[in-house]
Amino acid sequence: MPLERLSKFLAQTGVASRRKSDDIIRSGRVKVNGRVIVDPFHHVDTERDSVTFGGKKLTLSTHHRYVALYKPIGYISDLADPKGRPIARHLIKLPGHLFPVGRLDYNSEGLMLFTDDGEFANLLMHPRYEVEKEYLVKFSGRLTEDHLRRMMAGVPVEGRCYRAKHIAFVRYTTANAWYRITVTEGRYRMIRKMAEALSHPVLKLKRVRIDGIVIGQLKPGEYVHIDPSKVRQHLGRVSQHNGAPAS
Repeated sequence: MPLERLSKFLAQTGVASRRKSDDIIRSGRVKVNGRVIVDPFHHVDTERDSVTFGGKKLTLSTHHRYVALYKPIGYISDLADPKGRPIARHLIKLPGHLFPVGRLDYNSEGLMLFTDDGEFANLLMHPRYEVEKEYLVKFSGRLTEDHLRRMMAGVPVEGRCYRAKHIAFVRYTTANAWYRITVTEGRYRMIRKMAEALSHPVLKLKRVRIDGIVIGQLKPGEYVHIDPSKVRQHLGRVSQHNGAPAS
């Protein structure tokens, strides 16, 4: 009798990442054998129990899809927007359910990943795995050595401490400067918030890498499929590095 935590089962069926699945379950939109379940830790028999979301029965998929998209500026990462703004998912001309792995804010551009594999998404987004995200960032003005040290040591923002893992100078423009910044946290707009706290706001921000997955030669609005075999290698490398199983 294969028992599985309900939130993990939702992630495995491609509904959402495991963390997002927790929220979906708590919202009362999931039923097990016709009964609403709001506890993400509820266990289900994956062979015998009937699990539905939005009236649709969920089944485990044996084949997952992985897509890398260059999100242009002016698109949102969420799958819906009450303001009617353009949605990044709509740039991917593929049928079926694909959800974003993390976020990239409206005014930023660059690499976004989409999948129907919740376990893959969980491994990339959960803070415990410390997955690297690399950005090309243009700052207003020029940063001093003290600014760089503070960003590496940690900048207090809204009661939290935001820090970069690596910072590398790229080039100066007439009045501004470009840097490559690597972070391992997935906090929303964290680089922009650090920059604002240092009085050097971000003028442009482009994500170029998520762990071993790079944006390559993609242009804004373009996307490519990621080979599942490469994803499996990626999952194994990340999980082994952090002492946790990939599944």
